Amino acid sequence: MRCPLFPVLTLGLALGAPLPMLAQAAPPAPLRVVHSEEIGGEGCTSVMVTRSASADRATMTSHSCDSVSDRSWMNVIAAAKHSLGATLKVYRDAKDTKGPNDPEAKMAGEIPQIQETFAYLNAAYPIMNSHQLAIGETTIGGRRDLKSDKGILKAPELFRLALERAKTAREAIRVIDELTQKFGYIDAGESFTFADKQEVWLFEIYGPGKDRLGAVWAAQRVPEGHVSVSANASRLRTLDLKDQDNFLASENVHALAREMDWWKDGEPFDFAYVYAPSSRASMGCRRREWRVLSLLAPSLKLDPNAENYPFSLKPDKPVALQDVMAIFRDAYEGTEFDQTAGLLKEEKGAWVKNPVANPFAPADLKAALKVKRERTIGVPQATYVQITQSRADLPDAIGGVVWLAYDNATTSTFQPFYAGITRVPASFEVDGRREYSRACAWWAFRTPSKLAHFRWQDMVKEIQEVRNGLEAPLLAGQAKVETEALRLHKEDPAKAQTFLTQYCVGEAEKAVDAYWKLADRLWVKFGTRF
Repeated sequence: MRCPLFPVLTLGLALGAPLPMLAQAAPPAPLRVVHSEEIGGEGCTSVMVTRSASADRATMTSHSCDSVSDRSWMNVIAAAKHSLGATLKVYRDAKDTKGPNDPEAKMAGEIPQIQETFAYLNAAYPIMNSHQLAIGETTIGGRRDLKSDKGILKAPELFRLALERAKTAREAIRVIDELTQKFGYIDAGESFTFADKQEVWLFEIYGPGKDRLGAVWAAQRVPEGHVSVSANASRLRTLDLKDQDNFLASENVHALAREMDWWKDGEPFDFAYVYAPSSRASMGCRRREWRVLSLLAPSLKLDPNAENYPFSLKPDKPVALQDVMAIFRDAYEGTEFDQTAGLLKEEKGAWVKNPVANPFAPADLKAALKVKRERTIGVPQATYVQITQSRADLPDAIGGVVWLAYDNATTSTFQPFYAGITRVPASFEVDGRREYSRACAWWAFRTPSKLAHFRWQDMVKEIQEVRNGLEAPLLAGQAKVETEALRLHKEDPAKAQTFLTQYCVGEAEKAVDAYWKLADRLWVKFGTRF
């Protein structure tokens, strides 16, 4: 299902590297509609910022990986050259592997390898490559009738393949289109939020239907000067496919909807309501859309109970990196949806927050306290939160930065990892999902976060003091670090690469050590009160 908006190119030609021509998919099997139930969820949040909407001319995308199963380790995958005719293994559960060489990883199949692949920072969902192309993600589910098992490609592997093979968001979309035509998409509906040095795109993809090979997808560019959000619900509505600068779609985007009897010729075509209508009914998704857009453009006074919000909008003021960090720490404080609003105690003749009032309390505790559950942006089940910066005015190795916070961003500190680094600390490569270990960085940040649930109001202040003490100097010193990296880059790019690697590893190791000390201090100071 080649997109009619793209020239007919092989992946190799599109990316400047030779690749065997991908054969056209076999004619599709007749498609029988069994039911139209949907796959849903409230798993992740992504905020997107275009260059002229940001305070420092950086494009930004992001991803709160809000899952209890996704892997907690990360590493750097180096650039590589491959021999003609080489193949690449594709894995079925890539985001749940134990490590870079997991012997239990389940292989889904093999695809042709290209001659040269780019370096990238690798996590449960790979994040950014050496050309500053970055990806965020939220699962949007979609109709179950779209799910296919005929193929080998799931979303995390598409992230990897896009970052290995593409320099821009548009190239990444071409890569995904061609690969899913040939090798099939077998995941639930996913939203990919792409940011390169110039553009930001929201891309939504679904399977092609039972027993079919391929995918159906659409993409829209976030207008320059605007911000946007994805929060587990389809956000694409009207597609102006004559406007190739701002809209792209798979060749079958209308035909599949017509065949499934979800749309008829002559009717308005609304992508979200055709392919994932119930996602727009989820209040847990819509409320996050409202909150993100309202925090960035409060002057619009958006209705928190609306069904739909603008695809994008112009923020009231330029968006700084710190603003996006604050969004991922938000739990609707000060709104009618504040999860701690009614949890008070009398102290010295005044009403104050009860020490156990916790916006991230478990559902059963909220029920016992008669607190109406809201799916907030910050969440305790996050594996990590990433915010990326891509900047056209700096060399790629310096201009691209991944700011990553393990666990709940509210209690964690964001650490910088530049696009040009060659490694991360050893503790970041240790898997923490299967067992507790003080050798694992993820547990360093998760332990204070979980301890704080016992007496949140008191303990979170201690955590935030450490968090801010680590994070503030990194933000304040970013320009100085990059000035020195640029000086070294002009002398020798390898010197800048070594400098940035040592800087990122050193700061991350310092944070891990500080959080382990914090965890020990919380046990000693508050342990007798549990």
